[in-house]
Amino acid sequence: MAYMVLGLLLFLGVHSVRIFADGWRSAQRARIGESAWKGAYSLLSLAGFALIIWGYGQARLEPVVLWATPRGMSHLAALLTLIAFVLVAASQLPRNHIKARLRHPMLLGVKVWALAHLLANNTLADLVLFGAFLIWAVLDFRACRQRDRAGAPAPAAGTAANTAIAVVAGVAVWALFAFWAHAALIGIRPFA
Repeated sequence: MAYMVLGLLLFLGVHSVRIFADGWRSAQRARIGESAWKGAYSLLSLAGFALIIWGYGQARLEPVVLWATPRGMSHLAALLTLIAFVLVAASQLPRNHIKARLRHPMLLGVKVWALAHLLANNTLADLVLFGAFLIWAVLDFRACRQRDRAGAPAPAAGTAANTAIAVVAGVAVWALFAFWAHAALIGIRPFA
């Protein structure tokens, strides 16, 4: 599990710079340039993500069970992840009502996704992995809301068509992941 924790520190650490050191981040971007900043950010994020995946896979080989998962949690998790996928899809599509209303649907989607996995899983590795993402998303959402109150520009007003596209895209990607990709990539069938 040490590799997963290292990956989480790297991945979430890089993604937390704006939460804890926004001024330093801006200064570094100005000093080294936008392209160099994005390149370093991407490389560190990918390295952290790879360590998370590998470390979680290793931790699953010898699971430390913490509690008995209540019956029906996998169904609740499926519903929550459906909502999370719609929120993430809405974050990527401009001019939709979900993004205009919630302002930060990606972070809300991460929170819902992490909570869903905490409800449906019961090992120490699950608690560390999904708990870390949940805590990070809560902190990042709080920082974003502070920037919003300080005058960050609001997202563009939404249209019904773009909102429908976001919902359909989120549902479609969720279905693909829930019924095929989750098992193919992670080795777990959510509905088995």
